[in-house]
Amino acid sequence: MSTAEKHQWIWFGVWTLATVLFSIWAGNLWLLLFILLFFDIYITKFVPWSWWKKSKNKTVRKTMEWVDAILFALIAVYFINTFFFQNYQIPTSSLEKSLLVGDFLAVSKVAYGPRAPMTPLSFPLAQHTMPIIGGKSYIDKPQWKYRRLKGLGEIKRNDIVVFNFPTGDTVALNRQAEDYYSLCFRDGRDVVNNNPHSYGKIAYRPVDRRENYVKRCIGLPGESLEIRNDSVYIDKMFIQNPPLAQFQYFIETDGSIISERVFEELGVNKADYGISNIGEAIMKDSTLQNYFNSTGQGLFYSAFLTDKMVTELKSKSFIKNVVRSSETIDRTIWMMPNPAYYPLHYKKTWTRNNFGPLWIPQKGATITFDTDVAFKVAAYERCIKNYEGNDFVYQDGIVYINGQPADSYTFQYDYYFMMGDNRDNSADSRVWGFVPEDHIVGQPMLIWLSLEKDKGWFNGKIRWNRLFNSAKK
Repeated sequence: MSTAEKHQWIWFGVWTLATVLFSIWAGNLWLLLFILLFFDIYITKFVPWSWWKKSKNKTVRKTMEWVDAILFALIAVYFINTFFFQNYQIPTSSLEKSLLVGDFLAVSKVAYGPRAPMTPLSFPLAQHTMPIIGGKSYIDKPQWKYRRLKGLGEIKRNDIVVFNFPTGDTVALNRQAEDYYSLCFRDGRDVVNNNPHSYGKIAYRPVDRRENYVKRCIGLPGESLEIRNDSVYIDKMFIQNPPLAQFQYFIETDGSIISERVFEELGVNKADYGISNIGEAIMKDSTLQNYFNSTGQGLFYSAFLTDKMVTELKSKSFIKNVVRSSETIDRTIWMMPNPAYYPLHYKKTWTRNNFGPLWIPQKGATITFDTDVAFKVAAYERCIKNYEGNDFVYQDGIVYINGQPADSYTFQYDYYFMMGDNRDNSADSRVWGFVPEDHIVGQPMLIWLSLEKDKGWFNGKIRWNRLFNSAKK
C-alpha cells in the first residue's frame, strides 16, 4: 500500500469515527449513512468528486479551488454554529454592568445541549436576514420538530442565557427594532398591518430564526416568583440581586452640571444618564417630594446606577440628593405593557418593582381552570397557544382547547423567567413573559472582544481589560 493510499485510509477512519460519535450524540443512526459517502470519497472514488483537479483549463482549476474552499468553509461554519459555538454581540444595556453594550460573546451551545436544526435550510451566520443584499436568510420549509441533544448541564438560577426572543414570532420589517405587539398596542393592529410603506411587510419567523436575546435566568420551571420593592422572592425565599445590578435614580445637584467625565469615571454610559424633568417626575411620584424641592432650585439628573456608583456619587460635594426611582411612576415611565403578555393587563397593580406572585410552567405539570380562570388565561394563554401549538379560546368563563371545553391543561415544555441586571431599563419576562425551553440557544462563556460605542478607535474604543474574560458572571 502506497503512502497516498495510507493517508486516504487514515482520513476515512477519522471521518468514520467522527460520524459514529456524532450519530450516538444526536441519537440518529441514519447519520451513519455518511460513512458510505466518505468511503467513496477516500477509497472507491466511483463519483469523480475532484474532477476539476485534472482539468487542463487553468481557469477552471483556480475557480473550482475557490468554490471548493468556500463550500467547505460554509459547511464547517454551519456545523460549528449549529452544534457547538455561536458569536453574539450585546446590543443593549439590559445586563449592565455584568455584560456591557459592545461585548462580543462566544456562546456555548453544548452548555445546555444544542438544538437539532428546526429550520435546516439557512445561510450560515445569518440569523434571519442576508448580509448586504437583505432578504430572508432561510427557507421556511421544511420545519423540523424541536429536539435537543445532550448537553453538559441544565440552566441554573442566575445563569446568563442566550435565547430566541419569544414574541419575535412576528415582525414589521421596517421597524424590526420595535416589538410588533407593542407597535400594535400603541398604534393599532390595523394601522400596523395595513401601512407597509411605514411599517414594512409583516413577517412570521420560526423559533430558531427569531432575534437572539440575552438575560439572566431568575426563575426556573415549577417555581413561584414574586418581586417586592425591587427584591426577588422564589417560593417566598429572598434571592440576592446580582452584585452589579443597576436601578434608576434621580440625582439633585447644588446647581452644578455633572460633567461627562464624572459619569465616565463612574462607568455610566451616555445612554444611561441625562438631565431630568424633575417637576414632571414629582407629579407622577408624590414620594419624591420628600427629597426634592419641587420649585427646581437645583439641577436634576436621571441615571441607572449600581450601589457602588451611588456611594461614589454621594461623596461628591456638589451632590445634594440621590434617590431611587420609586414605585408609583412605573406605569408611565416604564416600557409600555406588551399585549402579547398578560397579567399586566389583568393585575393592574403589578409593576417592574412589585410583580407577582406568578407560577412558572413546568413540563408535565397541570393547571386547572376551576379558580382564578381569568388570571390563568392572562398568564398562560400564550404558552398554551403560541408556544405549544394549541387552538385556545376563552369565552363566557369557559376555556376551550382545540375546540373542546377544558378544565385543565398539562404543559409540554419547561419555561424560564428571564430578567436584566439593569432592572429599571430592561425589557424582559416582566414585559413579554416566559421563555420556552425550545427557545434556549446557549450560555455565554467568553468575552472575546469588547468595544465602547461612545469612543473612537484611537481613544479607548477597545476595552482591553475585558478581553478573554469569563462571561459567566
